[in-house]
Amino acid sequence: MAEVENKQIIFKGYIEGNPRETDMEFKVGKKMKMEAPKGSGSLLVKNLYLSCDPYMRGRMRNFHGSYIPPFVPGSVIEGFGVSKVLDSDSPKFKPGDIISGFTGWEEYSLIHKTDQLRKIVVDDIPLSYHVGLLGMPGFTAYVGFYEVCKPKKGDCVFVSAASGAVGQLVGQLAKLHGCYVVGSAGTNQKVELLKNKLGFDEAFNYKEEADFDAALKRYFTNGIDIYFDNVGGSMLDAVLLNMKNHGKIAVCGMVSQQSLSQPQGIHNLFNLVIKSITMKGFLQSDYLHLFPNFLEDVVRFYKQGKIIYLEDVNEGLESGPVAFAGLFSGRNVGKQVISVARD
Repeated sequence: MAEVENKQIIFKGYIEGNPRETDMEFKVGKKMKMEAPKGSGSLLVKNLYLSCDPYMRGRMRNFHGSYIPPFVPGSVIEGFGVSKVLDSDSPKFKPGDIISGFTGWEEYSLIHKTDQLRKIVVDDIPLSYHVGLLGMPGFTAYVGFYEVCKPKKGDCVFVSAASGAVGQLVGQLAKLHGCYVVGSAGTNQKVELLKNKLGFDEAFNYKEEADFDAALKRYFTNGIDIYFDNVGGSMLDAVLLNMKNHGKIAVCGMVSQQSLSQPQGIHNLFNLVIKSITMKGFLQSDYLHLFPNFLEDVVRFYKQGKIIYLEDVNEGLESGPVAFAGLFSGRNVGKQVISVARD
């Protein structure tokens, strides 16, 4: 059986603060046999697209109390990806299948845990969308909005990090539901995309706002019904002052806090009491039974031209460290993807 060199991205060691390119190393690993060992139940895959996601920052610290364990220093980084099966010892998959699920940041991976891999039906939707629009970020947006926020037509909806992998879909789903939607982002270019391409009613550059409370009052004169929170921190604090009675907050992420060894406290939580606000954190993995509904609905919306999806694709596995570190400085515009190979 042939052996090939396998290029990889290695996690060097636990970090404090924002990830840097130098926290990861691009190297050529040991030669790899091009087969799935008999009796292993595993798959040998060629990785096509890899997903850069903010939750991966949490795996770069030595903390074992989360829903997913930390990376192992000196080992290949792993995350969601789209891959092509080259050899299979699993009855569920055959060579040539295109799959999505957890894989390594490397050219070729041997995947032993196959129970949550999903076979992709190849059509005219870009394969890379299966780590974005039709993958974990898209599903997060779908269940967070419909199951946690439980929107009503006419609701006033605010989305932070609105041009990112999750936020851009939340805003579009809210518009399709008949809501008034405002998003925040970190550059004027992203603000224009939100308003002119993604269909948000309004958007603002949070970096140009000295007072978040005043900014929110400008766009929500009567208050906010739904806040889809991707950032936490001072933006969440300001939102709490502007929520309507019986409003709902879906806590999806807290990217402003993820790199802090001593995260900021929230000062305005008493508004949860006096306004009867529901604030709920969630994981998309709690709602996997809804994944078929999600695929059906979002594929239909996409094919009908009712939603679009912004991607920022970096070419080549070696670009992975730069792409991932860029998430935390807002360098990406849309969902950050690494293209390892086209086929």
